[in-house]
Amino acid sequence: MLRSLGQRPVTGSDEDPRVAELRTAVSRLRRELATHPAEFPDRGIAEDELAALAAMAAGGVPETPRLRRSLLLIAGSIGSVSALATRLADVRSAVDLFGEPPRENRR
Repeated sequence: MLRSLGQRPVTGSDEDPRVAELRTAVSRLRRELATHPAEFPDRGIAEDELAALAAMAAGGVPETPRLRRSLLLIAGSIGSVSALATRLADVRSAVDLFGEPPRENRR
């Protein structure tokens, strides 16, 4: 997995390695979720947000606040399904590659 923000792709592609990592993590979680036999109430929310993350990754470098919002919704939707925990952690790690969103000045 790519972990360094300064790491560049070696395939000759100009793609941001963070985006590639996000796309891979999202794809893996989507596949595991699709094959997971149990139904749970918020499965549709998780599927929708994973589709949104996939679209953001396909569109270039996504906005960090939007990534974090989707991650929060996905985690809330499937967080109790232990079989998906590893892939969910992979998505979180990929989102973390984009850094922290800018903090607002609060007075």
